[in-house]
Amino acid sequence: MKNHNIVKKFFAIAMAAAMTLTLCACTGGQPQTSQPSQGESQSGTDSQRPAGGQTYKVAIIKQMDHASLDEIAEAVEQRLDEMAAQNGVTIQHETTSGQNDQGSLKQLADQAIADGVDVIIPIATTAAKIAALSAEETKTPVVFAAVSYPAEESVGLTGLDYVTGTSDALNTRFIIDLMLLQNPELKKVGLLYSLSEDNSATPIAEAKAYLTEKGIAYSEQTANSNDEVVAAASALIADGVDAVFTPTDNVIQSAELAIYETLMDAGVPHYGGADSFARNGAFAGCGVNYTLLGGQTADLAYDVMTKGMDSMEDYYLLEGGIITINTETAAALKIDYTAFKDMGTVAEVQTTED
Repeated sequence: MKNHNIVKKFFAIAMAAAMTLTLCACTGGQPQTSQPSQGESQSGTDSQRPAGGQTYKVAIIKQMDHASLDEIAEAVEQRLDEMAAQNGVTIQHETTSGQNDQGSLKQLADQAIADGVDVIIPIATTAAKIAALSAEETKTPVVFAAVSYPAEESVGLTGLDYVTGTSDALNTRFIIDLMLLQNPELKKVGLLYSLSEDNSATPIAEAKAYLTEKGIAYSEQTANSNDEVVAAASALIADGVDAVFTPTDNVIQSAELAIYETLMDAGVPHYGGADSFARNGAFAGCGVNYTLLGGQTADLAYDVMTKGMDSMEDYYLLEGGIITINTETAAALKIDYTAFKDMGTVAEVQTTED
């Protein structure tokens, strides 16, 4: 029987090795979907595989396109290819995106099941919830990636004997402590998030509680589209916030390139729950390494395909502690972040538009 309501943490990952990888999270009409990023990719050649080698089919479904989810998908693909070559098997994998549309995500999950895949790897919370629902009857294994709070009642991804995956749960207090280290005179923090993101609810509640405990005021703005995110960021600036916090929120992250200059020009540092925020212009991102998370999700998927679900925990929590700083934004804000090195591993990036 699969163990329920148990979390196992990944350990013994050498930090030096981790830092050689990309660093991340501190942790409608007729539905349209993006084209597969890699079609049916087969690892190895026929001459390299033993006769009669097993073939597996994997559907990788991104909730939407943005830097962090793209990074996870690429890491999953690479690790699946590596394991196929190492084990003399064929792993056919296809990556698609639901573009943050629930109808599209349902269509992709249903199609994967109809195609007889051996496992579905949905990336991010909404994609995982929909894949689990689609697979409820067939019990097609679902191995999710980057679901921050799978045990939350609103998420409901624990206690299911055909579901497991990796969590990138955020250390909200750690990020607020970074804010206070950078600005001991912090008076008001802006909370910028989307109500459509289940994974934002818990860290926002944690942020409110911790800010209140510290005697720091907060101002909230929510948004569900790019234009709304732009308006929300401007509203927080007008409200006089000293810094802005966003958890691992896919809606806000996908709009970061549209707001980072506005926040920067106003002298307001933006702290996000993933390194992709920093890579798209925010001052800082804090959390886990998404390349490692993608690789370990692929490892879980391979184990499920070859050994079954019986030995799997409900989910596996990846350790965080990586602070990603956008050096261009830090320079524009005139922020000295050297003290951050006393709190964790600091990675430096510059703004990219991926």
